Amino acid sequence: MRAFDKLRGRGLARYALAALFLLAPFVSFAQGIPAVTVSTAPGGGQQYSLTLQILILMTAITLLPGIVLMMTAFTRIVIVLAILRQALGAGQAPPNQVLIGLSLFLTLFVMGPVVDQVNTQAVQPYMEGKIDATTAMNTGVEPLKRFMLDQTRESDIATFVRISGGQGFDKPEDVPLRILVPAFATSELKSAFQIGFLIFIPFVIIDLVVASVLMSMGMMMLSPVLISLPFKLMLFVLVDGWGLIMGTLAASFYT
Repeated sequence: MRAFDKLRGRGLARYALAALFLLAPFVSFAQGIPAVTVSTAPGGGQQYSLTLQILILMTAITLLPGIVLMMTAFTRIVIVLAILRQALGAGQAPPNQVLIGLSLFLTLFVMGPVVDQVNTQAVQPYMEGKIDATTAMNTGVEPLKRFMLDQTRESDIATFVRISGGQGFDKPEDVPLRILVPAFATSELKSAFQIGFLIFIPFVIIDLVVASVLMSMGMMMLSPVLISLPFKLMLFVLVDGWGLIMGTLAASFYT
């Protein structure tokens, strides 16, 4: 037993030495990473160390899905497309993956001017070292903030200002993001359901006509949905429905 314990102890020691040998490059690399420091920039702002910048970047990446959902055109687009699928009554056609992908790329199309402004005014100057991280962040938020203000109803902003206990603001640009983001999301939900209501009306009329015809013919056991679905698909294709929906959604953000 003692011999076995000695052999086991030697084996553990070998594994420990091998682990230290493998981890040595990473330890030396970690020692070369600068500490988390905040210094004063030449222009009077704050300049963050590389470690803190990487930490902020990773945090922003984790928040990216929420930003895409609540601060862009994605919410309105995906809800309208989901209502359209429900109005057609075609089950899971088109599937969720297609709707999400179409909504994402249409969002990129709508947000293209905003992204270009952020890149020109904030990202490129920061990459060239002309501005610090704080200035780049504040400058990059401005185009996105203007986009949200253009799409947000004043009543929704007033509602969240009242809930927060604020006294109002002198101009729209003074509204902070903590109030603007929920107000923008509320306005987008209202706009999406208004557009969805207008889309639903023609398909409901087709369902009512088909149901009335079947009742008058005494075919009460036949499902009206089974008969109305081909007519709804035919109507949607003949009027170039997808082109109208995509064009209307994109144009609704620039009216």
